[in-house]
Amino acid sequence: MPRDEASPLLSSANNGKAHEQDLPESSEATPLLNSPSAAPDYDNDGAGPERDDASIHSRHSHASSVPSAKKRSRRWPSCIAMGILGIFAVAIVVLAFIVPDTVQEYAQQAAVIEPTSLSIDSITAHGVRARIQANFQLDGSRVTSDHVRRIGRASTWVANQLGTEKTQIDVYVPDYGNILLGSAVVPPLVVSLRDGVTTHFDFIADVRPGNVEGLRTIANDWLDGKLDKLRLNGKTNLSLKSGFLPLGVHAVSETLEFEGSKIPAIPKYNITRFNVQDGPFNGSMLVDTSLTAFNEYPVEFDVPELAFEIMIAGCADTDSFIAVAEASTRKIHVKPQSEVSADVYGVIHELPDTLTRDCPHSSSSPLDLLLKQYMQGEPATLFVRGSSRPDGETPKWISDILASVIVPVAFPGRTLDGFIKDFSMNDVHFTLPDPFADPNDPAATPKVSGNIMVTASIPSEMNFGINVTNVRATADVIYKKKKMGELNLRKWQHANSTRVDGKGSDDPSLKIHSRILEAPLNITDSDVFSEVVQTLLFGNKPIKLDIQALVDVMVHTSLGELILKEVPAEGKIPVKPLPTGTIGNIEPKVGSLRVVDSNSDSITLEALVNVTNPTPYTASIPFFNIHLVANGSTLGDGTVQNVNIEAGNNTNLRITARWHPREGGPGSRKIGRDLISQYLSGYNTSITVKPHMESIPGQRLLCEALSRFNATFAVPRLRLPGDSNGEESHFIRDTTFHFLSSTATFTLVSPLQYNTLYLDFVNATAFYNHSEPVGRILYDLPFSAPPGKSQTPNLPVEWSFGSVGYDAVRNAIGGKLRLDAHATVDARLGNWKETFWYNGKGIGATVRLT
Repeated sequence: MPRDEASPLLSSANNGKAHEQDLPESSEATPLLNSPSAAPDYDNDGAGPERDDASIHSRHSHASSVPSAKKRSRRWPSCIAMGILGIFAVAIVVLAFIVPDTVQEYAQQAAVIEPTSLSIDSITAHGVRARIQANFQLDGSRVTSDHVRRIGRASTWVANQLGTEKTQIDVYVPDYGNILLGSAVVPPLVVSLRDGVTTHFDFIADVRPGNVEGLRTIANDWLDGKLDKLRLNGKTNLSLKSGFLPLGVHAVSETLEFEGSKIPAIPKYNITRFNVQDGPFNGSMLVDTSLTAFNEYPVEFDVPELAFEIMIAGCADTDSFIAVAEASTRKIHVKPQSEVSADVYGVIHELPDTLTRDCPHSSSSPLDLLLKQYMQGEPATLFVRGSSRPDGETPKWISDILASVIVPVAFPGRTLDGFIKDFSMNDVHFTLPDPFADPNDPAATPKVSGNIMVTASIPSEMNFGINVTNVRATADVIYKKKKMGELNLRKWQHANSTRVDGKGSDDPSLKIHSRILEAPLNITDSDVFSEVVQTLLFGNKPIKLDIQALVDVMVHTSLGELILKEVPAEGKIPVKPLPTGTIGNIEPKVGSLRVVDSNSDSITLEALVNVTNPTPYTASIPFFNIHLVANGSTLGDGTVQNVNIEAGNNTNLRITARWHPREGGPGSRKIGRDLISQYLSGYNTSITVKPHMESIPGQRLLCEALSRFNATFAVPRLRLPGDSNGEESHFIRDTTFHFLSSTATFTLVSPLQYNTLYLDFVNATAFYNHSEPVGRILYDLPFSAPPGKSQTPNLPVEWSFGSVGYDAVRNAIGGKLRLDAHATVDARLGNWKETFWYNGKGIGATVRLT
């Protein structure tokens, strides 16, 4: 020890007094006990020879003056020693004389007890041998009454000193059914009774614990914070003598009360080392931990090797605690007012089902609740109980006490800030919602599929094998700190992972890959979604979507399959903008066309269309409807249904278009008529496709966002039968004029493969050299234009005699020439009728004499 064992550990109440006898000094080499061995003796309860009374030192000293005792806060060990000695000393003084109450009052007020050291000499099979060092004196100046002081000093001067025989002191707890807390066997002592004379005590007391069940009750109340105060009642039978004169045996009882604030608390501790690794056997892990704590009390002792059970809180309705590991400590030497270190070694065996099974009326298991606390940075509470199967060298009384008490231990949590190092997604596929699905059906929301790559950091303490096998999550998708939507992966998605060791001081990491399939994406803010779409369509820089997720992770470890629920994860998904000119590169081409429905004002067509997808994204479209707009008027709508868009070329996509310009408001029919007429005449025409609030029924927010965008496309040219590559298509393939009969026939090519077009009225004029009239056709008898090529009947021609055009036709008899044509035609397709105009240029005409 760094100082003499006889030196007080607390400030002496007799500073400044001159002693009649000086104590011999002790050094570090001085043995604490007379025994030659300082090692703990667990079996020393009568098997060997008893220590002689030389181990008990009682010395007296006299001081010339006694100062007033200073009020000092007492440490817990000091209070214990003070209590034992106080009961003992006051009882000696009072009972020694059997004098009136005056002497008893003097003894109670004048007694000054100062414990200077308390240490554990050894641990036996039934208790401990405690070495107690203290000073005792009677200080008459502390007595307030002069009468009591005079009588007391006179009485104690006459007696001089008193002695006791070997005595057992029993300590009870009145507030807990008067249970026996413990017993202490004190060797014979001699006490000086003269005023101002100090008696130095240095003795060994055998201390045995009392009722283990009672100790457990008190300890649990203390741990639960319910111990506001503690009253102890000491009882003993004292056998007294003065010199050689026996004074008989006297029963003594004294009660001490300790306030809750003065009862020691569990010392604060720090975890200086924590390491988990796979065990040598399947289904096991090893835990290596080191703890430090400061011992602020003047006590010294050795703690033997101990074994514990580590538990966590179970389901309240079924299991109070669930054992998850076994732990043990090596021998610990505790020094007074010094740092104490303890090494703890644990073994985790295969986890019980009760740990991972959801609690009744809950979706969380006890392990889920523990990990949730830990990952949120909150202390995760573990519970420690002495093992019911202790080490063979641990005394049974220690194991009984430890096994009866459960101590909560706070394990520092760790937030997962920076847990996700990298988050990326590729091979993205979008699925639009199905408007015919039940609102609660996942098919009723947009869905996203793709490959997710995550790099997650692993704490350096986790040195065991771990493989992520499945994941599922709920995530908020955020753009510029504003929430755009929610991503819900309710189904488990297959995953795999690879551990990558860190370089230098970097922690190891885990690379996780998962292919997510049709994860529902619920748009919650149409404004944010519109901003994202606009940036992707017209921007030239990648955007970053923030992901804040709660992830359930299924992992495989040496302990088996575990599910970690609601692991918080954050990351960023970079999304590349669409390539420049994306809309123009779609290049739609119509392959075939047919009528599926018609009435007097509208017609519904079905077409097979070829388009090019220039983006890296793919999509599935159960249903999507857009308006067809020209010059600000809605002329019809188009619908795609059950279509898959792949990257690159997409052929034979079935699209349905309904033409109903009357519903677009005043003037819409004329706009529609002119648009078709321009298209038939070979003009470069365009049409705008625009989403609307019912583009995807039941998806108001999504439709609201999409309705802010539109795209204008050139109306695709129809490939007509007989067209050659590079040749400009004409619905009038060629013309034959019969000069003498003044008639003409036309070869028509219909783009319809399944329906017949009828022409009810024709008013046409042919021109030579773009402006010189040749003749006019006025015909009001209906004729048909079936699919493919067809010949019109002989249509009467009224020649423009005397015109340059007429002369050109006459000169071309038996040959060919190129003419232009301007016509107005009444067309009928099914029940739909419409009047169009047609301007054709460079139409090849054959002139015959007939």
